[in-house]
Amino acid sequence: MSFVSVLSTGQLPEKPWQTGAVARFGASVAISMLMIGGMSAMVLRYFEIPGHSSPTMFLIFAITAFAFTLGALVILLRSWADEKRLLFNLIVLLVCINGGMLFAWLAGRYIPGKMDLQNPLETMVVAVVSFQGAALILATFFLREQSSGWIDGFGLNRHAGQSLLIGIGIGALVLYPVLQLNELFFHLFEKLTLHPQEQQAVEILRHADTLLGRTVSGIATVLIAPAGEEVIFRGVLYPWAKRTFSLQAALWGTAVLFGAIHLNLSSFVPLTLLAVVLIGLYEYTGNLLAPIAVHCVFNGANFIALFYQQK
Repeated sequence: MSFVSVLSTGQLPEKPWQTGAVARFGASVAISMLMIGGMSAMVLRYFEIPGHSSPTMFLIFAITAFAFTLGALVILLRSWADEKRLLFNLIVLLVCINGGMLFAWLAGRYIPGKMDLQNPLETMVVAVVSFQGAALILATFFLREQSSGWIDGFGLNRHAGQSLLIGIGIGALVLYPVLQLNELFFHLFEKLTLHPQEQQAVEILRHADTLLGRTVSGIATVLIAPAGEEVIFRGVLYPWAKRTFSLQAALWGTAVLFGAIHLNLSSFVPLTLLAVVLIGLYEYTGNLLAPIAVHCVFNGANFIALFYQQK
Protein backbone atom coordinates (compact mmCIF):
# COMPACT_ATOMS: atom_id res chain seq x y z
CA MET A 1 0.00 0.00 0.00
CA SER A 2 1.46 3.36 -1.06
CA PHE A 3 1.73 6.43 1.13
CA VAL A 4 -0.73 8.28 -1.12
CA SER A 5 -3.35 5.54 -0.70
CA VAL A 6 -2.89 5.68 3.07
CA LEU A 7 -3.59 9.43 2.97
CA SER A 8 -6.90 8.82 1.21
CA THR A 9 -8.16 6.88 4.25
CA GLY A 10 -7.52 9.72 6.70
CA GLN A 11 -10.03 11.81 8.65
CA LEU A 12 -9.56 15.06 6.73
CA PRO A 13 -12.86 15.99 5.04
CA GLU A 14 -12.95 17.73 1.68
CA LYS A 15 -12.73 21.51 2.01
CA PRO A 16 -14.92 23.67 -0.24
CA TRP A 17 -12.18 26.24 -0.83
CA GLN A 18 -12.95 28.18 -4.01
CA THR A 19 -10.11 28.82 -6.46
CA GLY A 20 -10.78 32.56 -6.66
CA ALA A 21 -10.79 32.94 -2.88
CA VAL A 22 -7.56 30.92 -2.56
CA ALA A 23 -5.89 33.05 -5.25
CA ARG A 24 -6.93 36.29 -3.53
CA PHE A 25 -5.79 34.93 -0.15
CA GLY A 26 -2.38 34.09 -1.63
CA ALA A 27 -2.16 37.50 -3.32
CA SER A 28 -3.07 39.31 -0.08
CA VAL A 29 -0.39 37.39 1.84
CA ALA A 30 2.18 38.20 -0.87
CA ILE A 31 1.24 41.90 -0.86
CA SER A 32 1.45 42.02 2.93
CA MET A 33 4.86 40.33 2.92
CA LEU A 34 6.39 42.34 0.07
CA MET A 35 4.78 45.76 0.48
CA ILE A 36 3.70 46.08 4.12
CA GLY A 37 6.86 44.27 5.25
CA GLY A 38 9.05 46.22 2.87
CA MET A 39 7.59 49.57 3.88
CA SER A 40 7.84 48.74 7.59
CA ALA A 41 11.50 47.85 7.14
CA MET A 42 12.04 51.05 5.17
CA VAL A 43 10.55 53.21 7.92
CA LEU A 44 12.68 51.50 10.58
CA ARG A 45 15.76 51.88 8.40
CA TYR A 46 15.08 55.59 7.83
CA PHE A 47 15.00 56.32 11.55
CA GLU A 48 18.11 54.16 12.13
CA ILE A 49 20.16 56.64 10.11
CA PRO A 50 21.48 59.53 12.20
CA GLY A 51 20.64 63.01 10.94
CA HIS A 52 17.89 61.82 8.59
CA SER A 53 16.68 64.48 6.17
CA SER A 54 13.16 65.72 5.34
CA PRO A 55 11.23 63.52 7.80
CA THR A 56 7.94 65.25 6.91
CA MET A 57 8.16 64.40 3.20
CA PHE A 58 9.39 60.88 3.95
CA LEU A 59 6.45 60.22 6.28
CA ILE A 60 3.95 61.67 3.77
CA PHE A 61 5.21 59.33 1.05
CA ALA A 62 5.45 56.35 3.42
CA ILE A 63 1.93 56.84 4.85
CA THR A 64 0.52 57.25 1.33
CA ALA A 65 2.23 54.02 0.26
CA PHE A 66 0.73 52.23 3.26
CA ALA A 67 -2.72 53.66 2.41
CA PHE A 68 -2.56 52.40 -1.18
CA THR A 69 -1.39 48.97 0.02
CA LEU A 70 -4.21 48.72 2.55
CA GLY A 71 -6.61 49.66 -0.25
CA ALA A 72 -5.28 46.72 -2.29
CA LEU A 73 -5.80 44.38 0.67
CA VAL A 74 -9.37 45.62 1.17
CA ILE A 75 -10.17 44.89 -2.49
CA LEU A 76 -8.64 41.42 -2.24
CA LEU A 77 -10.48 40.56 0.97
CA ARG A 78 -13.88 41.37 -0.54
CA SER A 79 -15.78 38.74 -2.51
CA TRP A 80 -15.38 38.94 -6.29
CA ALA A 81 -18.49 36.82 -6.94
CA ASP A 82 -20.27 39.68 -8.71
CA GLU A 83 -19.04 39.40 -12.31
CA LYS A 84 -20.28 42.94 -13.10
CA ARG A 85 -17.73 44.37 -10.64
CA LEU A 86 -14.88 42.07 -11.70
CA LEU A 87 -13.24 44.57 -14.07
CA PHE A 88 -13.77 47.41 -11.57
CA ASN A 89 -12.13 45.41 -8.77
CA LEU A 90 -9.18 44.50 -11.00
CA ILE A 91 -8.61 48.12 -12.06
CA VAL A 92 -8.78 49.41 -8.48
CA LEU A 93 -6.43 46.64 -7.35
CA LEU A 94 -3.84 47.53 -10.01
CA VAL A 95 -4.12 51.24 -9.20
CA CYS A 96 -3.58 50.55 -5.49
CA ILE A 97 -0.61 48.23 -6.09
CA ASN A 98 1.11 50.59 -8.51
CA GLY A 99 0.32 53.60 -6.32
CA GLY A 100 1.83 51.85 -3.31
CA MET A 101 4.97 50.96 -5.28
CA LEU A 102 5.31 54.52 -6.61
CA PHE A 103 5.08 56.20 -3.20
CA ALA A 104 7.32 53.53 -1.64
CA TRP A 105 9.92 54.41 -4.28
CA LEU A 106 9.52 58.11 -3.53
CA ALA A 107 9.97 57.45 0.20
CA GLY A 108 13.03 55.28 -0.50
CA ARG A 109 14.79 58.21 -2.19
CA TYR A 110 15.23 59.79 1.25
CA ILE A 111 17.26 56.81 2.51
CA PRO A 112 20.96 57.05 1.61
CA GLY A 113 22.82 53.82 0.95
CA LYS A 114 21.32 50.40 1.61
CA MET A 115 17.67 50.17 2.60
CA ASP A 116 18.13 46.84 4.41
CA LEU A 117 17.80 46.85 8.18
CA GLN A 118 21.13 46.46 9.94
CA ASN A 119 19.68 44.54 12.90
CA PRO A 120 18.83 40.92 11.96
CA LEU A 121 16.40 40.66 14.88
CA GLU A 122 14.36 43.58 13.55
CA THR A 123 14.50 42.06 10.06
CA MET A 124 13.18 38.73 11.35
CA VAL A 125 10.35 40.29 13.37
CA VAL A 126 9.20 42.41 10.42
CA ALA A 127 9.35 39.37 8.11
CA VAL A 128 7.40 37.09 10.47
CA VAL A 129 4.74 39.68 11.31
CA SER A 130 4.18 40.71 7.68
CA PHE A 131 4.15 37.12 6.35
CA GLN A 132 3.08 34.43 8.83
CA GLY A 133 1.42 36.87 11.23
CA ALA A 134 -0.52 38.52 8.42
CA ALA A 135 -1.57 35.10 7.12
CA LEU A 136 -3.24 34.33 10.46
CA ILE A 137 -5.24 37.55 10.26
CA LEU A 138 -6.09 37.22 6.57
CA ALA A 139 -7.19 33.60 7.06
CA THR A 140 -10.11 34.87 9.16
CA PHE A 141 -11.45 36.84 6.17
CA PHE A 142 -10.79 33.89 3.85
CA LEU A 143 -12.76 31.52 6.09
CA ARG A 144 -15.59 34.01 6.49
CA GLU A 145 -15.98 34.22 2.71
CA GLN A 146 -16.16 30.41 2.59
CA SER A 147 -18.97 30.53 5.21
CA SER A 148 -16.67 28.82 7.67
CA GLY A 149 -14.59 29.59 10.74
CA TRP A 150 -11.35 28.50 12.39
CA ILE A 151 -12.89 25.57 14.28
CA ASP A 152 -14.80 24.03 11.38
CA GLY A 153 -12.43 25.16 8.63
CA PHE A 154 -9.32 23.64 10.17
CA GLY A 155 -10.92 20.90 12.26
CA LEU A 156 -9.78 22.37 15.57
CA ASN A 157 -12.60 20.58 17.42
CA ARG A 158 -11.54 17.09 16.21
CA HIS A 159 -10.00 15.40 19.27
CA ALA A 160 -7.96 18.53 20.04
CA GLY A 161 -6.05 17.10 23.01
CA GLN A 162 -5.21 13.88 21.22
CA SER A 163 -4.14 15.74 18.07
CA LEU A 164 -1.80 17.97 20.08
CA LEU A 165 -0.22 14.99 21.85
CA ILE A 166 0.24 13.14 18.55
CA GLY A 167 1.78 16.25 17.04
CA ILE A 168 4.22 16.71 19.93
CA GLY A 169 5.20 13.03 19.78
CA ILE A 170 5.74 13.04 16.02
CA GLY A 171 7.67 16.30 16.33
CA ALA A 172 10.05 14.69 18.80
CA LEU A 173 10.46 11.64 16.52
CA VAL A 174 11.22 13.52 13.28
CA LEU A 175 13.43 16.20 14.84
CA TYR A 176 16.72 14.29 14.83
CA PRO A 177 16.37 12.69 11.34
CA VAL A 178 15.43 16.03 9.73
CA LEU A 179 18.33 17.86 11.40
CA GLN A 180 20.78 15.12 10.41
CA LEU A 181 19.53 15.21 6.84
CA ASN A 182 19.94 18.98 6.80
CA GLU A 183 23.53 18.60 8.06
CA LEU A 184 24.22 15.96 5.40
CA PHE A 185 23.03 18.20 2.57
CA PHE A 186 24.93 21.19 3.96
CA HIS A 187 28.23 19.30 3.86
CA LEU A 188 27.38 17.76 0.49
CA PHE A 189 26.81 21.18 -1.10
CA GLU A 190 30.00 22.44 0.54
CA LYS A 191 31.98 19.67 -1.17
CA LEU A 192 30.31 20.55 -4.46
CA THR A 193 31.43 24.19 -3.90
CA LEU A 194 27.84 25.41 -4.06
CA HIS A 195 28.45 27.49 -0.92
CA PRO A 196 25.22 26.86 0.99
CA GLN A 197 24.28 29.57 3.47
CA GLU A 198 23.44 28.97 7.09
CA GLN A 199 20.02 30.27 8.08
CA GLN A 200 20.06 33.65 9.83
CA ALA A 201 18.98 32.20 13.19
CA VAL A 202 22.47 32.39 14.73
CA GLU A 203 22.92 36.02 13.70
CA ILE A 204 19.45 36.86 15.02
CA LEU A 205 20.19 35.33 18.42
CA ARG A 206 23.50 37.19 18.56
CA HIS A 207 21.53 40.46 18.44
CA ALA A 208 18.82 39.19 20.80
CA ASP A 209 21.06 39.77 23.81
CA THR A 210 18.28 40.93 26.15
CA LEU A 211 15.38 39.09 27.76
CA LEU A 212 12.93 41.13 25.68
CA GLY A 213 14.80 40.37 22.46
CA ARG A 214 14.93 36.64 23.17
CA THR A 215 11.27 36.58 24.15
CA VAL A 216 10.21 38.37 20.97
CA SER A 217 12.36 36.16 18.73
CA GLY A 218 11.12 33.05 20.55
CA ILE A 219 7.44 33.96 20.12
CA ALA A 220 8.01 34.84 16.45
CA THR A 221 9.93 31.70 15.50
CA VAL A 222 8.32 29.10 17.78
CA LEU A 223 4.66 30.18 17.77
CA ILE A 224 3.72 32.70 15.07
CA ALA A 225 5.81 31.33 12.19
CA PRO A 226 4.68 27.67 12.56
CA ALA A 227 1.00 28.58 12.96
CA GLY A 228 1.05 30.96 9.99
CA GLU A 229 2.87 28.54 7.69
CA GLU A 230 0.58 25.63 8.59
CA VAL A 231 -2.50 27.74 7.86
CA ILE A 232 -1.09 28.70 4.45
CA PHE A 233 0.35 25.38 3.27
CA ARG A 234 -1.66 22.68 5.05
CA GLY A 235 -4.81 24.60 5.97
CA VAL A 236 -5.54 26.40 2.69
CA LEU A 237 -3.28 25.33 -0.20
CA TYR A 238 -3.20 21.55 0.33
CA PRO A 239 -6.99 20.93 0.58
CA TRP A 240 -7.59 23.26 -2.39
CA ALA A 241 -4.94 21.55 -4.56
CA LYS A 242 -6.23 18.11 -3.53
CA ARG A 243 -9.77 19.03 -4.56
CA THR A 244 -8.72 20.85 -7.75
CA PHE A 245 -6.03 18.47 -9.06
CA SER A 246 -5.29 15.20 -7.25
CA LEU A 247 -4.07 13.99 -3.89
CA GLN A 248 -0.60 13.18 -5.24
CA ALA A 249 -0.22 16.54 -6.99
CA ALA A 250 -1.36 18.36 -3.83
CA LEU A 251 1.00 16.33 -1.64
CA TRP A 252 4.19 16.92 -3.61
CA GLY A 253 3.29 20.32 -5.01
CA THR A 254 2.66 21.97 -1.65
CA ALA A 255 5.55 20.07 -0.02
CA VAL A 256 8.04 21.29 -2.63
CA LEU A 257 6.66 24.83 -2.37
CA PHE A 258 7.07 24.68 1.42
CA GLY A 259 10.70 23.60 1.06
CA ALA A 260 11.42 26.25 -1.57
CA ILE A 261 9.81 29.17 0.29
CA HIS A 262 12.51 29.03 2.98
CA LEU A 263 15.17 29.97 0.39
CA ASN A 264 17.86 27.71 1.85
CA LEU A 265 19.61 25.22 -0.41
CA SER A 266 20.74 22.72 2.23
CA SER A 267 17.35 22.61 3.98
CA PHE A 268 15.21 22.26 0.83
CA VAL A 269 15.02 18.44 0.79
CA PRO A 270 14.68 18.03 4.60
CA LEU A 271 11.90 20.63 4.79
CA THR A 272 10.12 19.13 1.77
CA LEU A 273 10.12 15.70 3.47
CA LEU A 274 9.01 17.31 6.73
CA ALA A 275 6.09 18.87 4.81
CA VAL A 276 5.09 15.40 3.59
CA VAL A 277 4.98 14.23 7.22
CA LEU A 278 2.90 17.27 8.20
CA ILE A 279 0.41 16.60 5.39
CA GLY A 280 0.13 12.95 6.42
CA LEU A 281 -0.53 13.99 10.00
CA TYR A 282 -3.20 16.49 8.93
CA GLU A 283 -4.89 13.80 6.85
CA TYR A 284 -4.69 11.28 9.71
CA THR A 285 -6.07 13.55 12.44
CA GLY A 286 -8.19 15.98 10.41
CA ASN A 287 -7.02 18.66 12.87
CA LEU A 288 -4.54 21.39 11.90
CA LEU A 289 -3.35 21.52 15.52
CA ALA A 290 -1.36 18.31 14.92
CA PRO A 291 0.96 19.68 12.19
CA ILE A 292 1.16 23.01 14.04
CA ALA A 293 2.40 21.13 17.12
CA VAL A 294 5.06 19.29 15.07
CA HIS A 295 6.18 22.58 13.53
CA CYS A 296 6.36 24.30 16.94
CA VAL A 297 8.40 21.43 18.40
CA PHE A 298 10.78 21.54 15.44
CA ASN A 299 11.30 25.31 15.57
CA GLY A 300 11.41 25.33 19.36
CA ALA A 301 14.13 22.67 19.54
CA ASN A 302 16.19 24.55 16.97
CA PHE A 303 15.72 27.82 18.87
CA ILE A 304 16.81 26.30 22.19
CA ALA A 305 19.82 24.54 20.62
CA LEU A 306 21.01 27.73 18.92
CA PHE A 307 20.49 29.72 22.12
CA TYR A 308 22.73 27.39 24.13
CA GLN A 309 25.29 27.30 21.31
CA GLN A 310 25.49 31.08 21.55
CA LYS A 311 25.93 30.91 25.32
